[in-house]
Amino acid sequence: MKKLLLATNNKGKLREFHYLLQGIPFEMVTPADCGINEEVEEVGDSFEENAILKATSMASISCILTLADDSGLEVDALGGEPGPRSHRFAGENATDEDRIALLLEKLKNVPELHRLAQFRCVIAIAEPGGRVELCPGACPGIIVSKPRGSRGFGYDPVFLVPELGKTMAELTLGEKNRISHRAQAAARAKELLMNWEPFNSTPDITSHD
Repeated sequence: MKKLLLATNNKGKLREFHYLLQGIPFEMVTPADCGINEEVEEVGDSFEENAILKATSMASISCILTLADDSGLEVDALGGEPGPRSHRFAGENATDEDRIALLLEKLKNVPELHRLAQFRCVIAIAEPGGRVELCPGACPGIIVSKPRGSRGFGYDPVFLVPELGKTMAELTLGEKNRISHRAQAAARAKELLMNWEPFNSTPDITSHD
């Protein structure tokens, strides 16, 4: 079976991708499975740039079709922060708890109804030869004042999904994967991968909105 490199070692992301992409005609492997120790630094100014950078870099290193994503939180009251810096928001070695604490500190004087936010995800699928396909997804919500729930990862405990009345961290995996930003992007990616044909002509970047 052909292989698809999932360009992350984040256990939470890997678990979600294996669930969301089940049934694709590829064996999903990780950098660790392939003996790859290189880390791709996220130096782009957008989710799209970072996803493309990770996917193309890891495809070149592995010579395997590669899927990478960049995702994060955008908060309206903070001018779209933390955005592409979501993981580095509180410093390089910060924990999820550190990032959440800093976010809540920045929003302490903002009423909850004005804490509109969205999770965004962009998946890039790259061939070693240069072809790249982009698959975006977004999920709107509100930042609550205290963490709730023990599931998920990242900012999930403070991201309320209004129509469900729960934070992302209170949702079951099935519930989350019906509405999340990553689920939407992965659904577009899965549709592409189910009928993937190698492309050996001029490198191209295509977005599947």
